[in-house]
Amino acid sequence: MKKKLHVAILFGGKSAEHEISLISARNIVEAMDQKKYQVVAIAIDQQGRWYLDDGGRLLRDKKISKVEFKDPKKAAAVMPGDSATPVVRRSGAALGAIDVVFPILHGPFGEDGTVQGLLKLANLPFVGAGVLGSAVGMDKDVMKRLLRDAKIPIGKFLVFARADKISFAKVKNTLGTPLFVKPANLGSSVGISKVAKPAQFAGAVKEAFRYDNKIIIEEFIQGREIECSVLGNDRPIASLPGEIVVNRDFYSYDAKYVDGNGARLEIPASLPPAIVKKVRAIAVRAYKALCCEGMGRIDFFVQRNGRVLVNEINTIPGFTKISMYPKMWEASGISYPRLIDRLIQLAIQRHRSERRLRTSR
Repeated sequence: MKKKLHVAILFGGKSAEHEISLISARNIVEAMDQKKYQVVAIAIDQQGRWYLDDGGRLLRDKKISKVEFKDPKKAAAVMPGDSATPVVRRSGAALGAIDVVFPILHGPFGEDGTVQGLLKLANLPFVGAGVLGSAVGMDKDVMKRLLRDAKIPIGKFLVFARADKISFAKVKNTLGTPLFVKPANLGSSVGISKVAKPAQFAGAVKEAFRYDNKIIIEEFIQGREIECSVLGNDRPIASLPGEIVVNRDFYSYDAKYVDGNGARLEIPASLPPAIVKKVRAIAVRAYKALCCEGMGRIDFFVQRNGRVLVNEINTIPGFTKISMYPKMWEASGISYPRLIDRLIQLAIQRHRSERRLRTSR
């Protein structure tokens, strides 16, 4: 009998997307082939403390919405180095060999390169983008500048730090109204406001600065909201695109995760074949330009005149039952379990390739 791969599912985290991480992790574990994989559940609470979720209790109980532990004996840590057992318990006892880590941590402190750097130091293969791709994908400012330099079409935007003076009149003169105010480093539509009037602007800026020290303000783009999944390392492929038909003012956090009628997903999207081809080609170009590996979801606006604009990339897309990333691959002929298999294989392949590189003269 073939030996099972030990896959550490890393979930929870310090970001505002903590709850979504738990939901995604549960769905991934449910989809994994139990004959192939032995799951090791590692939870991170909202203070950033790591714990072993022995028996996967947090992933089985769907009533639990956040990671909380009261038993310090369950605390765990990653020890950087070339050890075969880099994850240890608080007692110092090694957890055992881990073949690959599947980080399902949305937002800062998990999707931004921080955890990816720790896993690289610990010599652990992991699913998804590396340090650079993760950091670039998380920072909307840097992301958009790289896309612009790669001649990939994007909307107009402005970026401000906390110390900057921000004038609504000057922003409106550049971007028009309505416009969107966002934290530069966050996802799941957390901290985002749509602004049409001057009276709304100061509150929107304050809300965005609650989550980040840098904010991005974007022009409103009239167009259909189209998404496309990308899979691969050196030779990435793109799925059939899907469409989000929003029943609210915009695709907010509530529309995504709370209100069952907040949005409708159409997969595959009803688009002319030429536009489908264009979306898929630009998705792969953007993925490569942003140094991504493993997986990514590219979000677009498609306008009436056929113009295709990239909005952003998500390097650890949602894996809930209504999430676009796995659903678009299902529509493209790759089932959820096969998708998990492929992501794990890509992580192991990249790790083997990196291990062949010289690190000294």
